Amino acid sequence: MQLSSILPLEAVMAHVPARDKKQVLKLMSNVASHITHLGEREIFSTLQEREQIGCTGMGNGVCIPHGRFDNLKEVHALFAQLERPVEFNAADGRPVDLVFMLLTPTWANTEHLKAIATISRLLRDKVMCEALRKARDANTLHMLLIKERGQDAA
Repeated sequence: MQLSSILPLEAVMAHVPARDKKQVLKLMSNVASHITHLGEREIFSTLQEREQIGCTGMGNGVCIPHGRFDNLKEVHALFAQLERPVEFNAADGRPVDLVFMLLTPTWANTEHLKAIATISRLLRDKVMCEALRKARDANTLHMLLIKERGQDAA
């Protein structure tokens, strides 16, 4: 899966000021509601429920909150580079400053798995994460994220 197909520029946020996990999810849910036309509360609630099942923090300051929605027609991704790391209860105990949100239709099992695999592969790359942390604006972040690498899941 190519991230360029699910991550538009307007879904990429640089230097997001957030004091905690809840605020990160609320801010991103607000942006997601404009892109997906789902309700902000529905998005936030679904993400909160998923976080209660198990933290989506994958370590190294990265997390991938995700949710599935009956009324969604296609996969959507959003990305936020936080101004300061926030506690996300990640497995490694480190706070999070790179957040890649994934919203998928309930029926899109294969697409969901491909998107998660592509995103997690990208964010396991420490050089990429450092570049994302140093980026100064949304355009630069977007270019880094959608650059074709020849390793995306088909």
